[in-house]
Amino acid sequence: MTKLSGTAFLALSFFILFLDIVTYRYYINGSSVFIFLVCFGLFVLWILSLKGLKSIEPNQAMTFLLFGRYVGTIDKQGFYWVNPFYKGQRISLKIRTSHTAQLKVNDKMGNPIEIGCIIVWHVTNPFKALFDVDHFESYILNQSETALRQLAMSHPYDHPGKGELSLRGGSIDILKEFQTDLTQRMAIAGIEIVETRISHLAYSPEIASAMLQRQQAEAILAAREKIVDGATEMVKDALRRLEGKQGLKLTAQEKSRMVANLMVTLCSEQAVTPVLNISAK
Repeated sequence: MTKLSGTAFLALSFFILFLDIVTYRYYINGSSVFIFLVCFGLFVLWILSLKGLKSIEPNQAMTFLLFGRYVGTIDKQGFYWVNPFYKGQRISLKIRTSHTAQLKVNDKMGNPIEIGCIIVWHVTNPFKALFDVDHFESYILNQSETALRQLAMSHPYDHPGKGELSLRGGSIDILKEFQTDLTQRMAIAGIEIVETRISHLAYSPEIASAMLQRQQAEAILAAREKIVDGATEMVKDALRRLEGKQGLKLTAQEKSRMVANLMVTLCSEQAVTPVLNISAK
């Protein structure tokens, strides 16, 4: 498409307006039909010269149609003059943020969860955004929700199997997978995905209490396992020191009682009073 300097055509429009005013004065004095036609023609030319002036702001683009046919896009800031019969449509190229609703969906294990995301995006191809999809902003939200549902159904909320990613634990890899899928979906609309973030992730209310109890039980079991491992090493070290440095000779029965008392003392959550019956030989 052809675009010219808007400043030059603005000056030209003022010159045409001046000629039109001068011609109109002649028409008033002489009442000539020819002068009237010239005056009217200059007025129409002035209107058309103004109609073709277009101002493009930073991070903005304008697409043009001529009688339904696409003729081009201007995506550089400036003041231009284009064919006054062009129909222009502005579109923002700024980075924008969209929030999806909190979706309720089943994860890979069939557990109902709630999930939502934030998407940072911007238009890179105005023609595709305006003419290849219907209402590209609605298209972004619909495709984002579809991709988010697919992501949630492909991974467990937590406790992944070998070689799997969980929604809660594999955040970076999960986001990369989500962004890759979303980028492919947005290519048809001329939209680039800058960043994605999971804004909400939780079990659904109907199972949240049961899942919380399970997480608490797992935490308790992990802590108990750590305590038992530490207590076992301490008992081994105590027996080794008694028989080594102190020179005590313990029978098997005494060792058994000592191990039992030490394990109770070390692993119990409450204060205990162990009784150690050791006879030196």
